[in-house]
Amino acid sequence: MRISINMAKPSKGASPALSHTSSSKAKAIVKKPNDYTSEGVVDNDVFLLPGTDYQIMGVLTLVAAVIRLFRIYQPSSVVFDEVHFGGFASKYIKGKFFMDVHPPLAKLLLTLAGYLAGFDGNFDFKDIGKDYLEPKVPYVAMRMLPATCGIMLAPVMFLTLKALGCRTMTATLGTSLIIFENGLLTQARLILLDSPLMIATAFTGLAFISFSNQHEQGPSKAFDPSWWFWLAMTGLGLGATVSIKWVGLFTIAWVGSVTLLQLWVLLGDVKTVTPRLFTKHLFARAFCLIVVPVAFYMAMFGIHFACLVNPGDGDGFMSSEFQATLNSKSMQDVPVDVAFGSKVSIRHHNTQGGYLHSHNLMYPMGSKQQQITLYPHKDENNAWRLENITQPLDANGQAINGSLAWDTISPPSYIMDGDTVKLYHTSTNRRLHSHDVRPPVTEADWQNEVSAYGYDGFEGDANDYFRVEIVKKMSDGEDAKDRVRTIQTKFKLVHVMTGCVLFSHKVKLPEWASEQQEVTCAKGGTLPNSIWYIEQNEHPQLGANAEKVNYRNPGFLGKFWELQQVMWRTNAGLVESHAWDSRPPSWPILARGINFWGKDHRQIYLIGNPVVWWSSTLAVAIFVIFKGFAVLRWQRGFKDYENPVFKRFDYEIGTSVLGWAFHYFPFYLMQRQLFLHHYFPALYFAVISLCQLYDHVTARIPGIGLRERPIIGRVGAVVFLAISVFAFTLYAPLAYGNPWTQSACNKVKILNGWDWDCNTFHTEYSQYSTKSIDPNQNVYKTSSPLLPSNAAAPPQAPAQKPLAEHISEVSAAVVSEKPLAPGHSIVSREEKVEYRDQDGNLLEPEQVMSLEGKVSFKTRYETRTRLVDAQGNEIAQPEDAGVAPPHPDVEGADPETLGVKDGGKGEPVVQKDVKADQSKEEKIGGADKEAKPASEGNEATA
Repeated sequence: MRISINMAKPSKGASPALSHTSSSKAKAIVKKPNDYTSEGVVDNDVFLLPGTDYQIMGVLTLVAAVIRLFRIYQPSSVVFDEVHFGGFASKYIKGKFFMDVHPPLAKLLLTLAGYLAGFDGNFDFKDIGKDYLEPKVPYVAMRMLPATCGIMLAPVMFLTLKALGCRTMTATLGTSLIIFENGLLTQARLILLDSPLMIATAFTGLAFISFSNQHEQGPSKAFDPSWWFWLAMTGLGLGATVSIKWVGLFTIAWVGSVTLLQLWVLLGDVKTVTPRLFTKHLFARAFCLIVVPVAFYMAMFGIHFACLVNPGDGDGFMSSEFQATLNSKSMQDVPVDVAFGSKVSIRHHNTQGGYLHSHNLMYPMGSKQQQITLYPHKDENNAWRLENITQPLDANGQAINGSLAWDTISPPSYIMDGDTVKLYHTSTNRRLHSHDVRPPVTEADWQNEVSAYGYDGFEGDANDYFRVEIVKKMSDGEDAKDRVRTIQTKFKLVHVMTGCVLFSHKVKLPEWASEQQEVTCAKGGTLPNSIWYIEQNEHPQLGANAEKVNYRNPGFLGKFWELQQVMWRTNAGLVESHAWDSRPPSWPILARGINFWGKDHRQIYLIGNPVVWWSSTLAVAIFVIFKGFAVLRWQRGFKDYENPVFKRFDYEIGTSVLGWAFHYFPFYLMQRQLFLHHYFPALYFAVISLCQLYDHVTARIPGIGLRERPIIGRVGAVVFLAISVFAFTLYAPLAYGNPWTQSACNKVKILNGWDWDCNTFHTEYSQYSTKSIDPNQNVYKTSSPLLPSNAAAPPQAPAQKPLAEHISEVSAAVVSEKPLAPGHSIVSREEKVEYRDQDGNLLEPEQVMSLEGKVSFKTRYETRTRLVDAQGNEIAQPEDAGVAPPHPDVEGADPETLGVKDGGKGEPVVQKDVKADQSKEEKIGGADKEAKPASEGNEATA
């Protein structure tokens, strides 16, 4: 049974406080409901608010603008993940395909902002701390987009709280908590995705809460223009949210769960909701909440594909069919039949389609024969000629010698399933070869080295023989299952002498092979990594009229679905630890932040306002405890849920806490890298819950005396807001990158996990000068991860020089000089090399020599100024090193097979898989404690 209380209906636009007061004085009339109208609900249409509410909202928006835009031009260098998202804007403008784990909407908007401001895409954003001013990058315009999103979060929060029936005072409090939240401020001032994500999530919340308010008012509001408007806006908001980050799926789950509850209530109203009317409700929600978001999401990828029409560093993630749709990667139709004597390129099926490749370089170990690798770009060194194990015969029965012997045989002899072939490398006159020698990297007993062996005129030997075994279930067409056909046939190459199978996997060779992908011969190799196919094929006897073939065009839907799969796999693969990652249990208590940037004795560190975070977490905990007791009392037969105020408290706050839970708990299921900023959508719902709880306690719940004394609620809101603003000011220097002192910094470090470096700052504000600073100071290039960009090139020791001899040489390079204190002058200079372990401890020369050949050394070149007194004793002084580290991403690097960017034009690119003996060396100098871009971009582009 439902009990409905008809209260004195307030005028439209009247504040909830007045409506509650008037209703408390009115005589309640209890009657049975005759429809699905919710008990105690009032019309909270945000379009009908009094003019004073809009004025207050406008003032709050202006305050948000001042807070968000204050000194938005600082820092004038790349910060944290601006490395990724600014870089994506460059690639959009140049049309170079990239792969990112996030959908494209926010990146497209950032690109649009930069493009309209005159950005030409020629700035690469590759290094944290890289200067924006000298190359005249319109970074302020690009930062204005997240800032605008951050500003709009204020009015959206105000309207959301009003749609929930909160008083204007409570809505002002909640909006102010969002304005003075340090973490949201930090994200809104930089070229990042989180601020657009937050406004999309908040807008979706406003739209759905407004729709739910219309729905709960019963049949009288169903299918009205306002009802349709908010339902459609909810779908649009869902589409926008999930088009920015897949975190939007959690918002979809929240909306979907509450929608199912609404449909369940509708289904139970057998008096007023006929099956036809229920079907109408169902299809209205299905269209607005499923069709509209999906269409919007797919449209964003349509724009994405339209912009990225050229090959780029991300196309290696995609299939050969996908790559063939990009400019310069498409190919002409090629003959489909493959014969002995065909000149072919052979492509690997599983690891993003690298080509079987060789070049005139030898393995430095093992057989020391010519290297065989997998290379991601089209190149003449990918060309192989397929030979029979016996030479063809002429009309006299004599063997025709030479690798071109099959060119004159007509008709050509097609290669069939089970044929044995030799693969002749046309550029170096050597044949594909394998033997019982361990590979250079994968030194496993079941893996054999693959090399190229021979010379011009050499007929080869039995170790060059490979048997073609067609994988019928993977080949396309009946003919492709019987004989080798270009693109259509997938096959294995089985080494006849040893029985191993030509194999490649995601293992990189060292620098002596340009870090290209390893190719081995595996005994019992996994099927996907042992599959090959022919892409290019030419033979003189096939002729112009021969049957041709080409890659199938996957079309938009094929490309869309493939990209979703690659994004999912890449996202799930971000499992390596990061210097600043954190896990979900630490987020609600704000246990740790993220170091974004450091330079010139300033720092940007992502940390929230502890008053906002802890109070919102407490509010969620209070409601959970309340819900637990309410369920226990209900089970014991208490009639609490017959009280409309109790029901509204339970449902309204419960809906917001459910939104918090959907945006928080799924992260516990993820093994990938996670960061504090992943909690921001959940924080937004937690703040809403905090405000609702405060509003109910101070203005809605009868019997405790606060509803009848509104001054108490107002004073409490002012005091709480004042405390929040005070906490905001304490940590504001970390959000703005403002000057700060070491003493002020240390005073506000409440938790041990708050690990920003107070030694970065000066001891006195007077030490911050306005003199110009070298814009490239403390910029770190990714091509040499620990070498600052303006360091002079150090002398290079010959490759064979012993380490001990190298230690004795001077190899320091000037980076920056720290200003000397007054009264000091430079008397002399000295240069030396210091070797340190991963913890920064200085190693003695004997220790270094003992490690030769066991570990790799990474060198960090920098200048340090030592002050000594007249007796030669060193005088301690504060360090002046920046905390902005290198960014590990590499422009032009293919994710699977690395070689030379742009198809061999330009400098070699570097990407390393860290070996066990190198993992600690990568941390030399405490690099793990420096600002680093989040790998969710790095892993997707390098």
